[in-house]
Amino acid sequence: MSVPTQEVTAAPPGNPFPYGWRYVERTAPDGSVTVEQVPLTLEDVLHPQEGDQVTHSDLHQRICVYLYNVLRGLLAGVPGAVVLHDVRIAWDDPDLKAHGPDLAVIFGVRARKNWSTFDVAAEGVRPTVIIEVTSPETRGIDLTVKLDEYDLAGVEFYIIVDVAQRRGQETLRLLGYRRTPTVYAVLPPDDQGRLWIEPLRIWLGVQDQQVVCYDAAGNPIGDYPDLQAALATAEQRIAALEAELRRLRGDQG
Repeated sequence: MSVPTQEVTAAPPGNPFPYGWRYVERTAPDGSVTVEQVPLTLEDVLHPQEGDQVTHSDLHQRICVYLYNVLRGLLAGVPGAVVLHDVRIAWDDPDLKAHGPDLAVIFGVRARKNWSTFDVAAEGVRPTVIIEVTSPETRGIDLTVKLDEYDLAGVEFYIIVDVAQRRGQETLRLLGYRRTPTVYAVLPPDDQGRLWIEPLRIWLGVQDQQVVCYDAAGNPIGDYPDLQAALATAEQRIAALEAELRRLRGDQG
């Protein structure tokens, strides 16, 4: 009996994957297996599956990485606080399909895991803050559909970094929403156009067409090297506390 073969189907030329792609296994009648690269639809981007590859611009990635590093550094010493980047969120509402937000901040997590999907029902907590960075191809769903669906999902704060085209140039603007008993309410910017994100205790602003985080006193929060140093210090402090707890438990035993 022959062993089924497996091959990867090459993508056609041009730009057949404007939103991204996923790999799908197909088994032929003779038992051979092919792995086909299938283009994602806009619905797939809105409600992704694990393993989907969504394309992003360099600017989109730089904004996400900066925010991810800032938030991780700020929350490194907060027990149960988790910052996720491009991790699928499955909700506890059977009528609401999963999303794949750019950034999600979750508090009260019992144990950190290597999530591909964060299951709200299983974990018992949901994101408090979700941040989306728009892309030209998917901007519409970030500004409209997700606004409704994150409200239904119980996300307290929804922040949009909107990369918009103005007179042929990319322009950044910030939109913020806070959940109320009825609908999302607009977060009013301060006189410098910054948004106060209460659960994170930071201001989010735009300076020289760059997204910048500021602490409560209005001081800008540095980029990767400074944040890595702060994160390393916080992790060392947590490790020392855990070691001391283990020692105390040993003394009691």
